[in-house]
Amino acid sequence: MLIGDVARRSGVSARMLRHYDQLGLLRPTGRTVAGYREYSREDIRRIFHIEILRSLGLSLRDVGRALDDPDVTPSALVDDLVRRTRERIAAETELLTRLRRIDAADPADWEDVLQIVALLQALGSESAGRRQRAALSSVDEVPVPVEALVEAALHETDPNVAGALRWALAQAGDGGLALLAEGLDSPVAEVRKRAVESIAEIPGGNATALLQDALANSDVVVRRQAALALGARGVADAVPTLVDMVVEEANDVEAADRLSALAGDPASADRIATGLVDRLTHDTVDPSARRRLAQALADIPGSTASDALTDLSNDEDRAVALTAAYILRLRDARDDGLG
Repeated sequence: MLIGDVARRSGVSARMLRHYDQLGLLRPTGRTVAGYREYSREDIRRIFHIEILRSLGLSLRDVGRALDDPDVTPSALVDDLVRRTRERIAAETELLTRLRRIDAADPADWEDVLQIVALLQALGSESAGRRQRAALSSVDEVPVPVEALVEAALHETDPNVAGALRWALAQAGDGGLALLAEGLDSPVAEVRKRAVESIAEIPGGNATALLQDALANSDVVVRRQAALALGARGVADAVPTLVDMVVEEANDVEAADRLSALAGDPASADRIATGLVDRLTHDTVDPSARRRLAQALADIPGSTASDALTDLSNDEDRAVALTAAYILRLRDARDDGLG
């Protein structure tokens, strides 16, 4: 069978058949008197084998090895093909992500596209300084898609760069909240922590609502960060978690400051005092925790706090008693001054 007939029947072009011949992958069995290639039934069979293996993604070199080298096993070639396919998919996925981000930025012209790509590349740079500059400039220049900022913020390890990224996200408003909310449920603890820290710096009611939901998160670090942020926003829902933080000596000074600020609202003051006093009644609260609770009560107005401090001034632990007595004197002096 001549090359034209083979091409029509196999669907492989005559040009490709000649290429196979040049590579030594498929040499026709015979030649006509005029010197034309003549293919046998076995040659046709080999063509179909070549095309089947090519359909799996094998290169022509690998196809030749699979058909002619008895030492090459299918598993070895397929394993290598799986590895290369995964690498190609990863590269294509990365390209697709970059294209979507460029499209989301709605560039006006190719100059905008070039700037966006440059900023995206800078956000992925190995240089912390370059990443930080990219984060800071993302607001003033062509805006970087918020998705890219969120991804960078959730994976940034350098504290200075992380701060710049959180600032940039805050400037973007609510745009990144949905993606940051997903970060709160990440299986990676550090990602969850970065997500709540980023949400904490975004103003507005939607971020506050997200932080309130985070008070029930299974990750104690997320709960504590959310409570500190909510305390700064004047949200009383944070009180129980802040009290726990005082007892557990987890950012206890900052937690006590948040409780003091919240106690400026008379409606919250008694609730805070009651929460602190209730923890004092637990038998498991050790002297160091009682001392921290006494210190937290210092700036909580009302008789509930004063009565608790009076009881603590007689505590069996001398350090606790002295701390409570000192705080009572300060409160009395402050009250006299106000009088």
